[in-house]
Amino acid sequence: MKTHHYFDYAAATPLDPRVLKAMQPYLTERFANPSSLHTPGREQRAALTDARKRIAGVLGAKPAEIIFTSGSTEGINLAMQGVLRGFPQSRVVISAIEHEAVVAVASGLERGWQVGTITVGESGVVDSLQLAAAIDDTTVLVCLQYANNEIGSLQPISRVAAEVARIRADRLRRGVTRPLYLFCDAAQAGMLSLAVARLGVDLLTMGGSKIYGPPGSGFLYVRTGTQLQPILYGGGQENSVRPGTENVAAAVGLAAALELVQADRAAEAKRQAGLRDWIWQELRQQLDGLLLNGTMNPRLPSNLNLVVNGAPGETLVAHLDAAGIAVATGAACLAASDDPSPVLLAIGRTPEQAAASLRLTLGRGTSKADAQSLVNTLRKVVPRVRQL
Repeated sequence: MKTHHYFDYAAATPLDPRVLKAMQPYLTERFANPSSLHTPGREQRAALTDARKRIAGVLGAKPAEIIFTSGSTEGINLAMQGVLRGFPQSRVVISAIEHEAVVAVASGLERGWQVGTITVGESGVVDSLQLAAAIDDTTVLVCLQYANNEIGSLQPISRVAAEVARIRADRLRRGVTRPLYLFCDAAQAGMLSLAVARLGVDLLTMGGSKIYGPPGSGFLYVRTGTQLQPILYGGGQENSVRPGTENVAAAVGLAAALELVQADRAAEAKRQAGLRDWIWQELRQQLDGLLLNGTMNPRLPSNLNLVVNGAPGETLVAHLDAAGIAVATGAACLAASDDPSPVLLAIGRTPEQAAASLRLTLGRGTSKADAQSLVNTLRKVVPRVRQL
């Protein structure tokens, strides 16, 4: 049966028609290499420059601080490896619920890196003072996800940035010359403030596929003065840290998508939070044995992650899919793994509870009718799955 009700916006969003319209010329007649010196090449370069300026404008950054990438995963690798390669005997501090890409890069201990992992409580929110206590004089990088992709918990980025700034100042007084950078994975933060000066971050990455932009597009913000080495080698594109012919269509689409999602973020966040809260209230009234994963505040307005005790998540996903409703058990990048979610284990869930969890994520296209269909179907499906 065709899926009519989509609740997996955290995994992928549809391409906004306005974004496609902006991209269209660069997918057809405007195809020249932006590094070429002829007129078509200069036109492409001008479009790339404009896209960079528009993204920088949303962030309150300088255009030169924006590096185009193929998405958040590449941005994570470029930010982390780009910093850590310059300091092979350094330490990186991450939270216990970071994205798999962050964990994978940080786990490269054969390269001489040391990793400090900060625990989180049931809320899934990091204690900024606990994080600061884990930073020693060998630490060069702190990685903290703005909004968790599974349970939607929001991290106190600005408070952590203030602690990082305090530690930097103390290092300077003591003559410690090793830099200390704060990196933020903002892949799920399209409806949040992205003002980098207020956030206090040195590096920040996003991808287009989560903000109604083109898949395979993304950017990395790199604050001026941040020491970043390339992880790929070739031409001098993107400040010589990300070589290769730029995807102009993707950059143009990404800029358009970011501006659009930020333009109505307050109203859309309020609308989605209202629908999410209604779904949660209805489900709690109509089904027993439900537990909320993470805290409701602070949380992404689009995210609802819950334990359905006695009902395996994968079985529920299959039954809902058959009824035309698309949901997830957790992060799409870990869907092929049989292991319980590290994020859910980190907030204190048992392996059995983690296996019985559902992630419901809303988006622009989610209506009250969609929400009603979800609730009605879960009310019928959950008892049936529990009996199995």
